[in-house]
Amino acid sequence: MSLTTLGLELPTDPRWVNIAAMQIGDVLIDHAYCEQKAASSCISLIVHYPEKPKIVETLTPIVAEEWGHFQAVLKELRKRNIPLGRQRKDEYVGQLLKLVRNKGDYEEALLDRLLICALIEARSCERFKLLSESLEDPSLQKFYRELMISEAGHYRTFIELAEEYIPQDLVRNRWKELLYEEAEIIKTLKPRGDRIH
Repeated sequence: MSLTTLGLELPTDPRWVNIAAMQIGDVLIDHAYCEQKAASSCISLIVHYPEKPKIVETLTPIVAEEWGHFQAVLKELRKRNIPLGRQRKDEYVGQLLKLVRNKGDYEEALLDRLLICALIEARSCERFKLLSESLEDPSLQKFYRELMISEAGHYRTFIELAEEYIPQDLVRNRWKELLYEEAEIIKTLKPRGDRIH
């Protein structure tokens, strides 16, 4: 799974995975909440756009899948006797959500929400790959490898949903804009090893 395959413009700072390996308990806690938020985001899209059958049909099984991943991360925490703890602020996602054009055009907001979900999935997948290749714990290597494979197609699913309801040229142009903005956000964030993002 390469950066090109995922569409991302900027690779993760190589220092991130080294720091993450030293704070794997914190990474797992943050990861659990990332999976919970991924499920919640899909539910939110279904609730906001029930008149769009493709969104309902496509995202309903993804809700179950993401919740299954949440449960899998909880299992990894239990194996290490690490309590879930409280959710921490996700600066990366917070900055991405500021890019959603909520005012005015209903279709623009839909497009932005779907494409930002795609970006988050792509970045998560890239980081799961880094963890699967760099952690010393073989069971966690396998865990992140399996999650990376499972989640690899999700970012494309969100783009395809956008193309189902929005003209393809508008989707492609906005995707390019958001890829640029995402890279700029990544540049401004310090590589924190206690977070997935």
